[in-house]
Formats: sequence, structure tokens, C-alpha cells
Amino acid sequence: MSLATNSIRKVVPMAQKIAEVAAGHARLAEIVGTLTDDQARADSALPGWSRGHVLTHVANLARALTRQVEYALDGKLVDVYDGGAEGRAAAIEQGAGRPAAALADDVVQSAKELESAWAAVGPDDWARPVKHRDGTVADTVLVRWREVEIHTADLGLTPVRWSPEFRGHLFGFLSPRIPAGVSLVLPDRTLGEGEPVHVTGDLTDIAAWLAGRDYAGELVFSRPIRLGPWP
Repeated sequence: MSLATNSIRKVVPMAQKIAEVAAGHARLAEIVGTLTDDQARADSALPGWSRGHVLTHVANLARALTRQVEYALDGKLVDVYDGGAEGRAAAIEQGAGRPAAALADDVVQSAKELESAWAAVGPDDWARPVKHRDGTVADTVLVRWREVEIHTADLGLTPVRWSPEFRGHLFGFLSPRIPAGVSLVLPDRTLGEGEPVHVTGDLTDIAAWLAGRDYAGELVFSRPIRLGPWP
């Protein structure tokens, strides 16, 4: 198999994933385009965070990931956030109280910058290392996919509509939360290995539960289960 063929196979899956993220960016841009100041100050689904906190985090993460990608293409590693976890928290607090229009502009512009950074990645650059979770440039796309979809839901302004592709990714990413010795039997798949716990309900609701989020419908468990920490 030629190097060119390998490169094409690398590019096509990444292009598909980036398209999913870009669609999430577009949905979020539409939501924040009509956001009012009162809505921005209101509570999100995350304890202690307003919608302004969520949107500031989403924008700051986009710029942090952009920096990860740009440095990786230069063969360098850089911290995700200046000042580490404390710097991240301080920046979110500082930006959360901005007017809705400023929050919306930050979210939209930072997303464009990240998409532009990905557009500069060559076929053989996706495996370059980044410091975020000791991952790769390709992993920054998956990180952004999760963060945009989940935090859009955290805003509580529109119904949660996660694509089958995203649900499948989330089930795989969050399967380490399932306790050892337990298999979680869902309507369309089984996660983990061990004593079965059957879960019935809407697949998006199950994904939201696995992500530690509220869900709209009803889930039925064959026996109680306590999830582990976020992986």
C-alpha cells in the first residue's frame, strides 16, 4: 500500500469528524445569536455556572486547542492553559459576566480560529503529540466534538439532539465509567464486561446519563449502578 493511499485514509475520517464539529459550531452560533443578557446570566445545567460561564469556557477551550494544534505543527508542546487549572478557572470567571453579544462573538470567532488551525494540518500531521491529555492533534478534534455537543446541551436553551455518530463516540469514550465486573446492556450495544445491567430508554438519554447530565425521558435499569469518574 502506498504512502499516498495511507494519507488519503487518514484525511477522510478526520474530515468527517471535523464536519461534525463544524455542524456543532453552527448550531451553537445560531443559539447564541439570539441570546439575551438575562439569559446569559441565568443558571446553566452545571452547578455554580451561569450560561456565561459555559460559553466563556467553550470559547477559551477553542483557543487553547488552537494553540495546541499550532504548536504541534511546529514540533512543540505547550500547556493547555496559561496558569494551569487556576488560570483556566480565573479566565472563566473573568469572562462569564460579559454582555450576551460579547459572549456570542467570542464563541463564534474562537470556533473559526480552531477550524482554520485544523485546515492547516497535513495528512501526516494528525499523529503529532499535544499536551492536552497527552494526546495527538487528531484528539483535539474529538475533544472539541465532546465539549461543544455536551456544553450546548448544558445551556438548556434547545432540546438535546445528538447524532448517532456522536452517541457512539460518547459511549466509547465514557465506557471506563462503568464499574469493573459490570456490562452495561443498551438497546443497541453492550459496554464493559461482567454481570449485565440492562438499560432501556432513548439512546440520547442514556448517553446524557453516562455523561452525568440530566435527560428528558425515562430510563429503566435492571438494577442500580453507580458510575465512576469522568475518564
